[in-house]
Amino acid sequence: MQTLKQMLMVLLVSVTASGSAGCSYNRFVSEQEAIKGAWGEVQNQLQRRNDLIPNLVETVKGFAAQEKSVLQAIADSRAKLAGAQTPSETIAAANEQSSALSRLLVIVENYPQLKSDQTFMRLMDELSGTENRIAVARGRYNERITAYNQRRRQFPSNLTARAFGFEEYPYFEAPKEAQEAPRVKF
Repeated sequence: MQTLKQMLMVLLVSVTASGSAGCSYNRFVSEQEAIKGAWGEVQNQLQRRNDLIPNLVETVKGFAAQEKSVLQAIADSRAKLAGAQTPSETIAAANEQSSALSRLLVIVENYPQLKSDQTFMRLMDELSGTENRIAVARGRYNERITAYNQRRRQFPSNLTARAFGFEEYPYFEAPKEAQEAPRVKF
């Protein structure tokens, strides 16, 4: 009788665990797809910014020809972003581009006639709106990552994650330079 109870208990635990693993597996798959969708939106917004940058750079070139190093950094970061193959490479390139664009904004503060140019103002509005969209898309991506990574580490879904190779995703973190506000000097 004792052996029968033990066998039934093992069977019950096995059925419960396998049912739970199936639910966990499906949930991980759903969360991975949500992460991919959120990442696609980040890439979409980064591409939008990348498309605006050549116009912005050309406008600034006319006013700030001596600031070639900053303009070159923007062009280089744009090329890196376009050539990024993985989320980690894209994150690094986007952070480099953000840093270069913040240096450009400091230059703009030093050229009042540039700030009053209508074309430049329109491009800056577009760029500002794009930066806000990127921030929202990054936030949504990181929210998806947080939910997924938490589930990966919680019991019993951590067993499913380990068994089926569900790996951790990287967060989209701001670069260290972003923690310091650009300094504007007149």
